Amino acid sequence: MVAARELMSTPAKCVKEQDSIQVAAQMMKDLGVGMLPICGKDDRLAGTITDRDIVINCVAEGVATSSTKVADYAQGKPVTIGADDSVEEAIRTMQEHRVRRLPVIDGHELVGMLAQADIARYYDAQGTGNLVESISQE
Repeated sequence: MVAARELMSTPAKCVKEQDSIQVAAQMMKDLGVGMLPICGKDDRLAGTITDRDIVINCVAEGVATSSTKVADYAQGKPVTIGADDSVEEAIRTMQEHRVRRLPVIDGHELVGMLAQADIARYYDAQGTGNLVESISQE
């Protein structure tokens, strides 16, 4: 069994709840990622924010990104995967929740990120195609 920790990207960089949307966008640009985990004051995972969240919910609405806090746009309880969970479990979770990226946790600690692309590098073409198709269905 291949575990999530074997395929995940590390380290997982967190944006803090009190950071501005602009800080989150700059971090995404610097890291070349489309989603960031949001960590609370206790460094526990408090949510996630995507580049799409920023564009659709902030920029398009004329929100002042330099003074608006990330916490205002956290999308509820984040969908996660355990570090020792199998790749198959990660795929099921992505399909069920229609997400392309999963924060990977070990206990309460954020240890990495598992993206659809990470799985694609491991999985065969048919399995990857099925994953992409099931996540992308409207």
